[in-house]
Amino acid sequence: MSGTGHLLPPEWLTRLERLSLGARTRVAGTLQGKRRSRRLGSSLEFADYRQYTPGDDVRRFDWGVYSRTGKAFVRQFMDEQELMVSIYLDCSASMGTAISASSPESASLSEAMKAAGSDQGGAKWLLARQLAASIGYMALASYDRLQVACYSRTLDLRLPILRGKGAAHRLFAHLQQAPTGGDGSLAAALSVPGALPRLPGMTWIFSDFWLEGGEEELSRSLSLLSGAGQEAVLVQVLSREELEPRLSGDLRLVDSESRTGKEVAVTGRVLDAYREELNNYRQMLARVCAERGMTYVLIPADMPLQEAVFGVLAGAGLING
Repeated sequence: MSGTGHLLPPEWLTRLERLSLGARTRVAGTLQGKRRSRRLGSSLEFADYRQYTPGDDVRRFDWGVYSRTGKAFVRQFMDEQELMVSIYLDCSASMGTAISASSPESASLSEAMKAAGSDQGGAKWLLARQLAASIGYMALASYDRLQVACYSRTLDLRLPILRGKGAAHRLFAHLQQAPTGGDGSLAAALSVPGALPRLPGMTWIFSDFWLEGGEEELSRSLSLLSGAGQEAVLVQVLSREELEPRLSGDLRLVDSESRTGKEVAVTGRVLDAYREELNNYRQMLARVCAERGMTYVLIPADMPLQEAVFGVLAGAGLING
């Protein structure tokens, strides 16, 4: 398929079509899809027998059982329904930049995280969009309903609901053209009227998750998604500089979103403190998600797309081959 822009190679789409999203719950949608729901319907996948009652469809009457037992039963089948898939892509300024060091004097970890360096040509922003495009294409290839939005403190760019592989070019163009800029707040974006999915389903969020409000903001965001019946997946994409900062000396760090600066003497002790705080922050993300039955994964920006999908996401049970 053409129209993938520079996000995904065409040969990658063929591999994605063999995959499906690993939603833990069966979801009843409004149109026929390729996913089993709890409702019994007219697909070809047998579910169970039940005793015949007047008015049942005689085409489901099982004459084989009747001839063996003399009892009248009808066959029931699983109704295959679509999954509502929602993708939220963080397009705040920090997604296009990366930190190089941190300081224990920082007012908060999120401020340190957003101190701008160079992101090796935007590797973090590129991989986040590639992952969003891959998940979105899997949903479209499975005839699931897909909605996509970019957010900072509000929903900056949003596509109408898409369905079917024919809509993939709109997905790719939307992600290819999405800009980064401004400050971000996941809770504020999800609080915008109409921001939450209208149907229960699976929500994917691609972000660096440097939340100004820390655990409180994360808890508020996930509560909003839980209230909307969403099985949420948080994919944190961090640059190598954010994971393993290597700068040293007297530096001025500038917050990529607020543009405020801070003088920092980067020493080995400062870097050790940063790594410890980063580890604690990641543990908080994982814990808050686990408490709500949601999923958190970390993917380094320099990880090959194939390894991210078939290694990290498949390994977490988020996609099925």
